[in-house]
Amino acid sequence: MGRPMPDSTHACAVSLPTWDSVIGYEEGRDRVMKKLEAGYPRFFLHPLVKRLFAKATEEIAETGKRAIVFPHKRAAQGAQRYVERKLAVATRIASYDDGMQALIVPETAIGLAMEYWRFTGEIISSRQAEDHLNEREPEGGSTVILKQQLAEYSGAALDDHFIYESGMAGIYAAYRSVMSLFPSKKTLQLEFPYVDALKMQERFGNGVVFLYDADGEDLDAAVRRIQEGEFAAVFCEVPSNPLLRTVNLPRISEACRQGGVPLVVDDTVATSINLEVLPYADLVTTSLTKWISGVGDVMAGMITLNENSPWAKEFRSFLSEDTNGGSRLYTGDCRVLISNMKSYRHRVERSNENGSLVADYLHEHPAVGRVWYPKYNTPHEYRLIRRENGGYGGLVSFTLKQPRKMPKVYDALELCKGPSLGTEFTLASPYTMLAHYFELDWAEACGVSPNLLRLSVGIEEGEVIIGALARALDLA
Repeated sequence: MGRPMPDSTHACAVSLPTWDSVIGYEEGRDRVMKKLEAGYPRFFLHPLVKRLFAKATEEIAETGKRAIVFPHKRAAQGAQRYVERKLAVATRIASYDDGMQALIVPETAIGLAMEYWRFTGEIISSRQAEDHLNEREPEGGSTVILKQQLAEYSGAALDDHFIYESGMAGIYAAYRSVMSLFPSKKTLQLEFPYVDALKMQERFGNGVVFLYDADGEDLDAAVRRIQEGEFAAVFCEVPSNPLLRTVNLPRISEACRQGGVPLVVDDTVATSINLEVLPYADLVTTSLTKWISGVGDVMAGMITLNENSPWAKEFRSFLSEDTNGGSRLYTGDCRVLISNMKSYRHRVERSNENGSLVADYLHEHPAVGRVWYPKYNTPHEYRLIRRENGGYGGLVSFTLKQPRKMPKVYDALELCKGPSLGTEFTLASPYTMLAHYFELDWAEACGVSPNLLRLSVGIEEGEVIIGALARALDLA
């Protein structure tokens, strides 16, 4: 099967080839940062987006102030509220070209405004920036065609798919939609999630109750609280990132129905090809940046609405207005995503095969301390929602029996290295160091080791991946 070629101009990957470079990146050391030309767009501004910010600053910002360009007015207003709530500074919003909106802030408020950019994912894409800078009309893609492709896997109607500019923007929209129904309550997060999914719930709304190990008596207690209607919503990932644990989704779903609590489920890690979660959830969030794109050159996200949700009418109204009828994705990014998605099924099925192969290899390796993979941890819960021909996915995490040797193993590993997942090429990530560097003790207390290595297993020949792991693990 033919595969789309990545557009390197808009690649959103970053290579961190050594453990020391990971530390240098997290600490902002010059010798590392000066070498980085691009990075993950919510954390590291693409050069074209930087140029757009500079152009807007020159054109519409007062002396001593900066312009941060957002894709639409709602995002700029949200960033303005976020900044002004935390700092006593004057800001303003200015209309910019192509429907974009600029938030004008003092230099002292740049960091806070970029926090909003990161935690909400409401960002300008490099393609939109490039088209604006070059004063050209975009080569666009059809939202209808994209939704038709997505509906083949989700099982939902076309109009029940709502497309966003990033996966995080989709999660944030789901959060805002449930909070619009229950504005005085907290949310509940089950299992240790992707870092910003939790931080978003901490920074906006009324806070979050976090159960990082949803099992045993703790889960029983949480179920009772759900049944009593305590929460605005329950959030979970199936399986979770990076520990690949799966909650008992049928049980949680039933408790949510009993308590009148919406359930928001993220299926990014294992994908809708492997799992069927929509019947249990009210809203399903998916990062289209990952397996569905598979190339690492476009950002996008999606919310899928369960038409049988008790709040289907309210959610459909909220999300339709929020996306101006169904999509906030820049048309140039839509075109690329449609092309990338042609190899989605092939990519996931190959990653399933290789992921299982890698997990089995690591599980038997004498130097490996622990492996996290749905096949090995919470397998019963995973199988409850696994499709008939579904696999276990391509994400595998592991630690060593001698954890201090992980930096040497990582340095010697002859695979691509950096954040993100779901690419056609295997990608190794020292996940905890990248996601929780300034809270390592807290993460470890939640069961996430500082020396955990996460592998997003690609579609290469399996023996190539195993060979690279074997050579590196010789140092363990």
